[in-house]
Amino acid sequence: MEKPLPFATLMLSGLMLSGCVAKSAFDLATMPVRAGARAVNTTADAYDRVTVSQSERDEKRGRQIRQREERYGRLSRDYDRARADCREGDDDACDDARRLYREMDLLRASVPYEPE
Repeated sequence: MEKPLPFATLMLSGLMLSGCVAKSAFDLATMPVRAGARAVNTTADAYDRVTVSQSERDEKRGRQIRQREERYGRLSRDYDRARADCREGDDDACDDARRLYREMDLLRASVPYEPE
């Protein structure tokens, strides 16, 4: 015959179980609110993507141009170094210079030209 569980054990398990039930009830009650908030945020994000202002588009375009100009400047410096090493007889540097020049050539078309 099994011994009956002590009263303290029953009380403790009852308290723990009530915490789980309360948490589940709370989660269940707040679920529609959280789902609604997500739906509103998703709708707002979609609306923001559609209604980007002209100044925001200009800023983005300017940022992209600056990034391409910076990339072109880094490529140009690396190309100059590789050409100098190539002139000194480094065959790997010659290969690097050709690769850098091709990349610069592709990038050159997308960097705006401003006469000085």
